[in-house]
Amino acid sequence: MNKKIALVTGGYSGESVISYKSAETIRKNIDPAKWDYYLIDINLQGWYYIDARGEKFPVDKNDFSVIAGNEKINFDAVLMGLHGTPGEDGKLQGYFDCLKIPYSTCDAATSALTFNKRFTVAVASFAGMHVARSLHLFKDNPLTTAEILGQLALPLFIKPNNGGSSLGISKVKEAGELESAILKAFNEDEQVLVEEFITGREFTIGVFKSKGKIIALPITEIVTQNEFFDFNAKYEGASEEITPASIDEVVADKIRAAAKMAYEVFNCRGVVRIDFIYNEISGHPFLLEINTVPGQSAASIVPQQVKAMGWSLQEFYSALIEECFK
Repeated sequence: MNKKIALVTGGYSGESVISYKSAETIRKNIDPAKWDYYLIDINLQGWYYIDARGEKFPVDKNDFSVIAGNEKINFDAVLMGLHGTPGEDGKLQGYFDCLKIPYSTCDAATSALTFNKRFTVAVASFAGMHVARSLHLFKDNPLTTAEILGQLALPLFIKPNNGGSSLGISKVKEAGELESAILKAFNEDEQVLVEEFITGREFTIGVFKSKGKIIALPITEIVTQNEFFDFNAKYEGASEEITPASIDEVVADKIRAAAKMAYEVFNCRGVVRIDFIYNEISGHPFLLEINTVPGQSAASIVPQQVKAMGWSLQEFYSALIEECFK
């Protein structure tokens, strides 16, 4: 008998639109010979199982079960396709831990830590990885432009501290642009990360574990038409994503080694995507952030990397599900 897999999508943030696109890709590539999947939509209106006809059945949050017709459905594992809160910040992971339901992502602690960009770079730096200099701002106690520029040099990246999909991010080249960029980021989050710009080429790499082995996917280089890899570049075609990246093997080895180190340092599980800037002057990859629920839409990077590795998406999602039971 096939195991019952809850494919969780939706979310409570602006990233929900990406969640639904990811779920569509995953749904089409789950191996029906191995797994019975059930689409679970978690949103601000409620938690629902949506069947093949589009009919909704409420999820019982007491045990994460569903009654559809005369059948009570209990799930063997969760395949996470929910970006942002509550699927990427540890909230659902903690809930599933309490219910002893295995899931395909990092645990609650790692998910919460990596969702916080400032904490991520702090831990990475403590572990000896290269990161940009930065400041952590709070909405109830922001720093002035003069205070920020007294500690960091332009140009700067201004980012909401929590969240993803490059929502609310700005690149600031002039001091006069700083205040509005910070306000834009505070519209997305109560905390903001101000980070010095690192010169170099941008790379991103998926990493996952299968059968006890940490596997680095082929590296992708991001060549954006915009100032940086923003939402438009990520999801609306304003960038070129070169997979596999055309780079010297020495550089590729450094990026792969840094990615695998981060996977271990942060105690990751499932597939994560790690973003780097490779600074040619220093010869080091600088870690930008770790995405613990990376996009799986048709336009997303990880599916491109899986195909470049020579795997089918069906093989890949089966490998992620199988790891839930290890």
